[in-house]
Amino acid sequence: MSNAVSTLKRGPIVAALLIGAFVAILAQTLLNVALPKMMEDLGISANTIQWLSTGYLLVNGVLIPVSAYLIDRFTTRQLFTTAVGLFTLGTIMCAVAPNFEVLLTGRLIQAAGAGILMPLMSVIFLTIFPIQERGKAMGMMGLAMIFAPAIGPTLSGWVVEHYDWRVLFYIVLPISLFALIFGMISMKNVTKTSSPKLDTLGIILSTLGFGGLLYGFSDAGHDGWDSARVITSLVIGAVSLVLFFWREITVDKPILEFRVFKYNMYSLTTVINMIITMSMYSGMILLPIYLQSIRGFSPLDAGLLLLPGAILMGIMSPITGIIFDKVGARWLSVVGLTITVITTYEFSNLTIDTTYTHMILMYTLRMFGMSMLMMPIQTAGMNQLPQRLNAHGSAMSQTLRNVAGALGTAFLVTIMTNTASSRVKELVIAGKIAETDKAGLLEATQQGTIYGINHSFVIATWMTVAALALAFFIKKVKPHSETVATAQLEKKPAN
Repeated sequence: MSNAVSTLKRGPIVAALLIGAFVAILAQTLLNVALPKMMEDLGISANTIQWLSTGYLLVNGVLIPVSAYLIDRFTTRQLFTTAVGLFTLGTIMCAVAPNFEVLLTGRLIQAAGAGILMPLMSVIFLTIFPIQERGKAMGMMGLAMIFAPAIGPTLSGWVVEHYDWRVLFYIVLPISLFALIFGMISMKNVTKTSSPKLDTLGIILSTLGFGGLLYGFSDAGHDGWDSARVITSLVIGAVSLVLFFWREITVDKPILEFRVFKYNMYSLTTVINMIITMSMYSGMILLPIYLQSIRGFSPLDAGLLLLPGAILMGIMSPITGIIFDKVGARWLSVVGLTITVITTYEFSNLTIDTTYTHMILMYTLRMFGMSMLMMPIQTAGMNQLPQRLNAHGSAMSQTLRNVAGALGTAFLVTIMTNTASSRVKELVIAGKIAETDKAGLLEATQQGTIYGINHSFVIATWMTVAALALAFFIKKVKPHSETVATAQLEKKPAN
């Protein structure tokens, strides 16, 4: 570590980063419980409203690989100020949004800020802390990442119940402004800058690829899988991704390094983590819709249902780390995935009378299962990579997890919408309800939506079964040893 970095006052830099990260993650999780109220207020469907979550994840996913270029190109201070500035601007737009279009634009600007901020934080932490202190530093970072999702849904439920949903953004705004001003004063330049070339074509292809698939999956809930628009966007998405993959393999300085997939354990763990992320995000969005739109629970009750699970996940993270060091990832993930399969299946049996206690117990158990998965599985894969590929491996798995979360949510919400509407049609055709019978139609819509949500959870259950089967193949691998000299030599062209 250079002398300049070792004499830095780390406290203010860490504080600025943690406040920024906390507010970025809070914004991501704050809306889930508020979505049903916003649907009602803005007069839009579940399929449209979920873009506030999936769009956020997608922009994050697209920006994470670009962040490596940005960190090389600009100073730490410039990047931090830009990231938090963008986030603040997006928050102001969301707070004053008169309609869905302005709200979504603000949300995507927020996501652009967060997409730059999170990888920047990892790089700064790895730069300013010596190797022996990194565990502690990453633990602090983890706290911000876990505390925000723990309080997000409950705070959101309380606000939506008593005030307008726009107040959520007015709560985020002062924290964001404080992070911006405090960061401008305390942030120091700790990363080296150079003039790397940006792979513009790669960025265009990845945005078209991920964006096309996501739009296709989302729109299918509205227009059906056979609509020309859905088929076109899925084809454009798939073709762009193939071209993107080809481009990244052949170009000198790729934005995403696909060569990390030469390592079999890294590839396996990345696939498992993508499946888990799909399953986890969908639960966070489908359950509040069921609780509020069907059962009539208050937004606060919906938020409180998610709270014990989030807190338990936070408590378990360091414990899981210790167990992982002792027994490795395979048995941790097998136990965690078995719990996740059972609890996800339980959510596919929701009825109009399912008790709140049963749901809170199942959701908390589900998060307990998931707390054994993410970090150990990712670490098991990363351990196989040589040191020079660490940053690339981390960027690839973060990108794919964000994209998987967005695609999984869009896919499962679409399945819910399609199954629900076809169920209501069946009841009308069967003559069980007349189209003029308003009360009957309302009841049928409720029944249809429950049926749709259950069907989505059945598919999520099969996804987790696939992940469980794959988990048995996780092996403990020796990290690829390489001398420092080789690492330095091989690292130079990659920068």
